[in-house]
Amino acid sequence: MKVLIINPILYTSETKKIKKVPSIKDTMIYDLCLGFKTLGAEPVLFAAEPYKPEKAEDYPFEIIFAPCRLQGIFMPHRLPYMPSLEKYVAKHGAEFDLIISSEVFSMQSLMLAASRSPAIGRYTQDKLIIWHELAKHNAMMKQIPSKFWYNIIARMFFMSTPVVARSEEARQFISKYCSSVSGTVIDHGVNLDKFQPSAEKDNQFCVCSQLIERKRIDLIINKFKAYLEKYDPSALLYIIGDGELKAELEAQAKALGISESIIFTGKLPHSELLPILAKSKAMLVNTRQDNNMISIIEAIAVGTPVITTTVPLNCPYIIANRLGIADDNWDENSLNEISENNISYINNCLAYRQQLSTERCAKQFLDLIKR
Repeated sequence: MKVLIINPILYTSETKKIKKVPSIKDTMIYDLCLGFKTLGAEPVLFAAEPYKPEKAEDYPFEIIFAPCRLQGIFMPHRLPYMPSLEKYVAKHGAEFDLIISSEVFSMQSLMLAASRSPAIGRYTQDKLIIWHELAKHNAMMKQIPSKFWYNIIARMFFMSTPVVARSEEARQFISKYCSSVSGTVIDHGVNLDKFQPSAEKDNQFCVCSQLIERKRIDLIINKFKAYLEKYDPSALLYIIGDGELKAELEAQAKALGISESIIFTGKLPHSELLPILAKSKAMLVNTRQDNNMISIIEAIAVGTPVITTTVPLNCPYIIANRLGIADDNWDENSLNEISENNISYINNCLAYRQQLSTERCAKQFLDLIKR
């Protein structure tokens, strides 16, 4: 079976200037492709050229980096437009048994779902699935483009195209606008071969995040200071990531007198990040705006519980399976709760991790297309 996966945006960029990375092998969609390959399928990844890594890499499957056009209107970090996809599907569509396109609000998904070309329609009619993540309207330009897209474009052109949501919240949202939404929810997955769990934890917590305003790392630092003062002055906090607020956050830790208890590592590759994550009592999240957070999935996969606000769409299964604490007002007492009952939370994560496998995600897609 051959699978075309259309996922233009390989990783998050907060600005128009997309920063090149050394490798894309740590991205979620790359691991999903590996999941398909492990099951015996032949994946082809169609991505946007601005996300091509700065150095050439060897991949065990084909990756096409397509140029983005009209970038002044269709910004590659928000809504990339890759017209070469249409020509590619017209030429190679017969080779594929399944085509997965990311998001209903996507130029590429519209291109395939609404194409009047017989050369494309005959390939997408029974093969195309839209994998949808968003669970609310995009805030850009006071939600006007988003509301227009879902109320007009989606209702006109996506009514008969199968849509699979990445969370229950996303499924409820997109069901308002599309009539062919599957009851199956397929979350992001992780490559469990890379994510070795550990039940043994050091006296530390960690943050894995961009150091930007909406992540509210400053509030995490304040809560950690309160934990040090009230419960355990010997604990450490690793802050893994980089961003425009790094110097400001380092200055905050120094001003609070806890700079020796907080270690800013900068951005790390998975090979260096995962040992820290796996040895932490919990990963801390205080975001005010996010969808499904792959870092949460990665934490659970290595047996590390999560303390988070209820913003991420991962929260329902965190709560249902006691994989951590989801509370908009979590504080130093939450850190103590997770520390005092760490073994119980760790065991829950270890029991749940198999459900996060990219192979399981790939199998869910293959089962859908068979049905």
